[in-house]
Amino acid sequence: MDLTLLYRGPLASCDFDCPYCPFAKRRDTPEQLRADRAALERFTTWVRAQRGDRISVLFTPWGEGLVRSWYRRALVELSHESQVHRVAIQTNLSCRTDWLRDADRDTLALWCTYHPGQTPYQRFLDKTGQLAAAGIRFSVGVVGLPEHLDQARRLRADLPEHVYLWINAAENHTYTDTEAADWTALDPLFPFSRHPHRSLGQPCRAGNSVLSVDGDGTVHRCHFVKEPLGNLYDGSYRAALRPRPCPRAVCDCHIGYVHLETLPLYDVFAGGVLERIPTAAVRRPAVALPTPAFPGAVP
Repeated sequence: MDLTLLYRGPLASCDFDCPYCPFAKRRDTPEQLRADRAALERFTTWVRAQRGDRISVLFTPWGEGLVRSWYRRALVELSHESQVHRVAIQTNLSCRTDWLRDADRDTLALWCTYHPGQTPYQRFLDKTGQLAAAGIRFSVGVVGLPEHLDQARRLRADLPEHVYLWINAAENHTYTDTEAADWTALDPLFPFSRHPHRSLGQPCRAGNSVLSVDGDGTVHRCHFVKEPLGNLYDGSYRAALRPRPCPRAVCDCHIGYVHLETLPLYDVFAGGVLERIPTAAVRRPAVALPTPAFPGAVP
């Protein structure tokens, strides 16, 4: 089967401290970092030993993974495994990029976020240029706060045309139609992010072909539904795989609602679901999508 795994280990430290971000509000001790490294290496070893499924992996650490050598090594190693269709990670792109020369560029991808005020603009832009020159698949995004709009416009103008710039609706922020139009001019898919999506009782791939994995191997249907389905390493999760409706009232995070079967996002992001790269037809703001709320959105 095609199996997508969202892995989130114990890592919670970050070199940024964004005030709007729920991640990375602590510094990991050396013992915690060793535990995270051991957990990640165990997971990587398991993936490399699999032969029956085609596996895609998205690392979604609470902190910044690529400043840690074990995450860079895991991405490179998994990118060369024939059973791995895609391996990607969410990152602030503060790490160096030379390690990517050892990766399989057909398999590895990066989901990059620019955080204004946390890193110099030109430094971040130079990193994206290095990725583009190396032929790495990547998307770039910004949190849609009013104070970020000018920087996001500058970023869209400076990025290569083929690079998709996504905008995340800021948590607990309500957008007027005028504000939403400003962001949609940069990201034609922003209307999907603007409002949470009604998900209760709706069919979702999570728990069937998409799973969340903790550092100890506990498998959940997704990051937002914590009922365990079993353990990855003893194989007990396998018997729990089946289509099931979502038990949550709404889903407001892209890594969750992208898997809802009521939304067309598997077609919109065909070939790039994990790294958040849509098909070429919708990467540029010149191709706009309808702006009314999508079915199931909660205004």
